[in-house]
Amino acid sequence: MRGRRRGVVPGSSGGAGDHHAAAQERVMAACGFRAPDRIPRWDSFWEYPEEWRRRFGSVEGLSDVAIWVPDETPFPSRARGLREAQGWIYEVDGWGRTIRRRPDAYFVETLEVPIPEGCDPESVGFDPPDLDSRYLQGHRDESEMGAALAEAKRRQCVFGKTGGPFLRSTFVRGETQFLMDIAGDPPLARAIAEKVGEHLTAVGVEQIRRYDLRDTGIWIYDDMAHNEGPLIGPEAFERVFLPAYRRMIRAYREAGAGFVGLHCDGDPRPLLDMLVEAGIQGLNPLERRANMDMARMREQYPRLVLTGGMCNTETLIKGPVERVVAEAREIIELGRGGGVIIGTHSISPEVPLAHYAAYHETCLSFGDFSG
Repeated sequence: MRGRRRGVVPGSSGGAGDHHAAAQERVMAACGFRAPDRIPRWDSFWEYPEEWRRRFGSVEGLSDVAIWVPDETPFPSRARGLREAQGWIYEVDGWGRTIRRRPDAYFVETLEVPIPEGCDPESVGFDPPDLDSRYLQGHRDESEMGAALAEAKRRQCVFGKTGGPFLRSTFVRGETQFLMDIAGDPPLARAIAEKVGEHLTAVGVEQIRRYDLRDTGIWIYDDMAHNEGPLIGPEAFERVFLPAYRRMIRAYREAGAGFVGLHCDGDPRPLLDMLVEAGIQGLNPLERRANMDMARMREQYPRLVLTGGMCNTETLIKGPVERVVAEAREIIELGRGGGVIIGTHSISPEVPLAHYAAYHETCLSFGDFSG
């Protein structure tokens, strides 16, 4: 089963004020290893209760970064509902998968994939990457979308997003089968990864153009590690995925992206030298539970932008407040000269308001570099 990510991502509407006025300048200063006026912040929320809204204001006021996400799926034209039976909802999604889920469930179960065992990947055609509908963000037309994007850029630093060739290949091939391909048939795995990577790259280049992200850039989201290390070894990564990464990053830079970062949960460090060599400029979310220590990362990668670092599974949930403050101050101190954006993987409902308030106030006070 695979989870469907949900949450309140600070983005394209709501909120105003001084927090947003210099968000892009602040974030891009940090990305360029220049001292920002204060520590840039990047958080997203699973939900945002009214009590928190009364305490902190709009959710957009808590993050300098917004991620705009196009429809990158290879088969948006196939997406449709099938039936409901015995408490299950059956659908075909934009990845071409037949899935079933419980109403309002977080996880879905994949029943069929569009590139099953015995299928030649080259025989499967994807929908065009330049479909206008991919980039409307739920708005009626380009004019309405453009107005929303302009407002988002006024308030926050807007980046684009695509998936990466590892995780998205598991969507069209099936997770177990694709891992077996990597181990037993690397040429086939590489063919699938390159096909998926080519499609994602075209979507990324198109969103850089349509959203005019040349002053900011784009993040590649590719969860390919767990807390103890990568799901694939360095040799397999180099053989199967590195060529697709090199082409993807090169294409984004040639399209004008000022910055290309990688979001990868867990501990991808055995792969990181190759990714940095390929052109990755930043890493997110640096989960402490995966031993991703920011100070150690800075020593090893002095020119890699480090984003995240706050522990959302122990520190922010269990506290105490003194531990929250100490952890935030440690990250903020590391970012005084740039190169750091503080944040978490996400803020879940398990985080007490008092602990988040301590984190928030520390960012506002100790994280103010202007004085």
